[in-house]
Amino acid sequence: MTKTLRLHPDRLFPSDPAMRDIARRLYASVKDLPIISPHGHTDPRWFAYDQPFANPAELLIIPDHYVFRMLYSQGVPLEDLGVPTIDGSPTASDPRAIWRRFAERYPLFRGTPSRLWLDWVFAEAFGIDVRLEAATADHYYDVIDAALATDAFRPRALFERYNIEVIATTEGPLDPLDHHRAIRESGWRGKVVTAYRPDPVLDPDDPKFNDNVRRFCAMTGEDVSYAGYLRAHEKRRADFRAAGATSTDHGHPSAFTVHLSAQDAEALFAKVTGGPVSAREAELFRGHMLVQMARMSIEDGMVMQLHPGVHRNHNDAVRARFGRDKGADIPTAGEFVAALKPLLDLYGNDPRLTLILFTLDEDVYSRELAPLAGHYPALRLGPPWWFHDSPEGMRRFRERMTETAGFYNSVGFNDDTRAFLSIPARHDVARRMDCGWLAQLVAEHRLEEDEAFEVAHALAYDLAKKAYKL
Repeated sequence: MTKTLRLHPDRLFPSDPAMRDIARRLYASVKDLPIISPHGHTDPRWFAYDQPFANPAELLIIPDHYVFRMLYSQGVPLEDLGVPTIDGSPTASDPRAIWRRFAERYPLFRGTPSRLWLDWVFAEAFGIDVRLEAATADHYYDVIDAALATDAFRPRALFERYNIEVIATTEGPLDPLDHHRAIRESGWRGKVVTAYRPDPVLDPDDPKFNDNVRRFCAMTGEDVSYAGYLRAHEKRRADFRAAGATSTDHGHPSAFTVHLSAQDAEALFAKVTGGPVSAREAELFRGHMLVQMARMSIEDGMVMQLHPGVHRNHNDAVRARFGRDKGADIPTAGEFVAALKPLLDLYGNDPRLTLILFTLDEDVYSRELAPLAGHYPALRLGPPWWFHDSPEGMRRFRERMTETAGFYNSVGFNDDTRAFLSIPARHDVARRMDCGWLAQLVAEHRLEEDEAFEVAHALAYDLAKKAYKL
């Protein structure tokens, strides 16, 4: 007997009746606001060429590391899920069989944010009213596959259906930005911009770093010297701004910054591009270049984002076979007070700089990040990210940050996703959780209800648009 899939209208709201009523009113005022998606990893080719998504597995399983990392943790080989290999060796190619493997194991996602997002997609996007399980796997596949064959489920139509006002993709420094050029030349009115992620030419620990730097300088007509390298960044940043970019993004192992003299920086650049590099030298170079990125942001107006504190690609065997970003990224402890001081000494008081900080270490929320953002004009706090992009993570963030930094030193919500249909699902979760938190403040007479309506609107829409200059 199949079980009903129904999204409860009060999901994620407080169980207390008085607070729930307030949350309902607040949510009603923001649920239909346009989506500002200022940082993410959707594929710009979707919007440039507007091709149909191939099948349910290609849409919802193969590109989504939240999905396949859970299945892998339970012994399902990535080959069986169709995840492509680096060397092109064959993996599962029957999308219906991949879907069935996923459906049989859907109970693994109970209690996770992925379950919330996926159920929203199934019910709201595709109108399915029975729960996903082995017995309903083919029904799901047939409904979703048939929908994907229609014009209503092409990328641009979905962009418009879910009232996305602007979405930012993220490209590396060697990307020619051809897909963004195609979007602009197509005449389509949807706003898709890029963001500058220079990590491949900032991180000497990247195995391809030296080759990347040579290509980077060559594509900008610069020589491989420290001065030429800095000019190459300035030129590429200008290219990205021409493609709509208003932000840069930096995924460094830590928030460490250092300001080196021009002579020391030139010597370090020669060292990191000329031979074996120690861990200390790599960290010095990354830290110095974060300061240089801040300087350039003051000059060209681009917002900085810093996403530190992740041991990326922890599983060497998976990385060797399937490449980067395959669900094996693990949070590490973070430190910001000492790490950011060199950068903040130079630029923290400059109103022309906006540096948005993210963390996967919740221990630093109230001890470091909230006090820093509650003082320095240049700092803003990014929302709960990655493993903490969950109802519990959002609640912990609000509880630990708001008392010191307030609401207006945060930047609302970022969905930070590769899975297109999870964008409206994630924004719905964030809006519900924020309205529930505000309802508690109103019920406890810590905030007037008219103020809560203003804050709810800011968290859902205004703060992200303002912080990212969109």
